[in-house]
Amino acid sequence: MSESPPPVIEIQGLQTRFGENIVHQDLNLTVRQGEILSVVGGSGSGKTMLLRQMLGLEKPAMGIVKVLGQDMDSSDRVALQQLRNRWGVLFQQGALFSALTVFDNVALPMRELRVLPESMISNAVLLKLNMVGISPGDAIKLPADLSGGMIKRVALARALALEPELLFLDEPTAGLDPLLSEGFVELIRSLHQELRFTVVMVSHDLDTILALSTQIAVLAEKRVIAKGTPQEVLAVHHAFIKDFFLGERGRRALNDKNDIVQTSERGVG
Repeated sequence: MSESPPPVIEIQGLQTRFGENIVHQDLNLTVRQGEILSVVGGSGSGKTMLLRQMLGLEKPAMGIVKVLGQDMDSSDRVALQQLRNRWGVLFQQGALFSALTVFDNVALPMRELRVLPESMISNAVLLKLNMVGISPGDAIKLPADLSGGMIKRVALARALALEPELLFLDEPTAGLDPLLSEGFVELIRSLHQELRFTVVMVSHDLDTILALSTQIAVLAEKRVIAKGTPQEVLAVHHAFIKDFFLGERGRRALNDKNDIVQTSERGVG
């Protein structure tokens, strides 16, 4: 039996609270190398907050968050910056700098390292843009001149600028029509296969979740109530899982995945 891939993210005993309001209580989660993990949960379950804690943008009230072997709470500013150079982030709206061209948006993380010559940066930027289907002619455009789908692709190129080991996606297909969404999902899948990075994704879109995820973590009752393959998660008896995955919307998304549907129906009976 082969060994499990090493953990990339380890969360133990996490508590998140705002005054008297407890969002997470004794939450545990492990993300392993090479996984595409989707974090799902209802409104108020703290999906985005959990992502921000993984990124070191928020600190939990209690518990341990380790990313790439490093404790986020005990790391100093320099160590955290070095760690952030090992991951990429695709924010929901792209978060491109409006005053910078496409080229300069993607070049920015490389320039911030202050170690790469401009000629190398130029070649690397054009390579990253080509990987996501953006032409050199579009590299001189400003974000205001781009379509929603192109903004997502440029933001993805920027997230991959430093060849990260880990990629965070926040609602990656939000705002895209079904055809563009499908194309963007296929782009992420192909890049994942080619570059072998680990992905942590927050999404509410079932088509995206089921098309991309190798693992799903379900947040409910202030903790992770299920984590596993889509088939394993769908077999768990829980009201949220039944409502989210097996309601009308969920069944449409599962329509072409008969093997998962059969497993889920046996699980929730």
